[in-house]
Amino acid sequence: MKARLVASLGLGLLAAPLLALVTLPALAAGPTPPARDAGAGAIDAGAADPVEADAGVDLATPADAGSVWVSCLEKIPPGVSRPSMAESFPARGMSGYAANLEVTITHGGGETVFPGGVKLGSDEAAAKALKEVGFIIPDADGGAPILIETREGSASATTKVTLPFVPLPKDGGRNQLDLPPMPIVIARANGDLMTLCTARHHIVVEDPIANEVEPKVKPNPPARSQREQWDLAKQVAIGLAIGLLLGVAAAFLFRWYRRRPVIVIAPPPRLPWLTALDELDAIRRSKLIAEDRTAEYFDRVSNCVRKYLGARYGFDGLESTTDEMRAVLKRIRPQVPGLKRISVFLEECDLVKFARAVPDGEACLEALARGEEIVRTTIPVAPVADVGTMPAGGSS
Repeated sequence: MKARLVASLGLGLLAAPLLALVTLPALAAGPTPPARDAGAGAIDAGAADPVEADAGVDLATPADAGSVWVSCLEKIPPGVSRPSMAESFPARGMSGYAANLEVTITHGGGETVFPGGVKLGSDEAAAKALKEVGFIIPDADGGAPILIETREGSASATTKVTLPFVPLPKDGGRNQLDLPPMPIVIARANGDLMTLCTARHHIVVEDPIANEVEPKVKPNPPARSQREQWDLAKQVAIGLAIGLLLGVAAAFLFRWYRRRPVIVIAPPPRLPWLTALDELDAIRRSKLIAEDRTAEYFDRVSNCVRKYLGARYGFDGLESTTDEMRAVLKRIRPQVPGLKRISVFLEECDLVKFARAVPDGEACLEALARGEEIVRTTIPVAPVADVGTMPAGGSS
């Protein structure tokens, strides 16, 4: 019994160094990452449901390396066949230059790859995880954009996705980097989402200045123009421009309106006998006789009759003498009614005006009555249609 115990102890002491030699490399290497890890969070699938988009992301921190690995977990609904994928990634690259991961997916006609668009680096943790493994995500405006091209077929569709990554290893010289699996999100026709994972890709990265003697720092590229868009300022400018145009148009129209030719339709002239009768009536109602202004009274009656005769027969009665008025009235046909009475009235008016005769009140009233009589007797008579020439009403 004692001999067996000593033998076993001896075998154990001999086996311990051998076991240490076998397990030491494995312990030094640390835990092996999963078969499809890293990178899922680096791509924002743009899915409508954030819970579904994050369902395939798992963060794990190895105990020895201290780096963050983002695992890509495939998620395919039950009963759905996995779409086929063809991947292409360059085997060699240059540090600081984009390397494109091209993935060609053959899927159903009603399915959409990245329905909400691809947004690399929207997740800070995922971007940090990619940086830990030696990759960064380039700016979309830096000349390496994300491309999604879809070609529809009769029964299926083919989508080509180009995802750019810039290798930036921590150490100079030649380095070998591993691009972790990237998730490809596909939306089915019924709204379900499924996640496919790309394969892990290796790339040998060369240092651009590895063969240069005393390399110098290259200057930064020129600054890009500011692309900030001020929607409010743009709308205000458009509004001011439209307001200015409307103001100019309104001013032009107002100026044209002010300068337009105005057509004034004058009312028909009042009949001269009506005007004369109104003036004579105003003289009758005046206080000239009561104020002992009989000469002015008589003169106003004379002027009223003279003006009427000129308007009635077509001459200037106020600027014509009595002889001139008598000669004009004699030539008028048909003959002026009461021509002799008109001549006597005009001569008496001249006597008062030029001989300085002062009429009394009775003479003034008599002159007014004679003037009204002259006006009334010279009013034209409207023609009356001949009854005999009119057709008989009601006869056919």
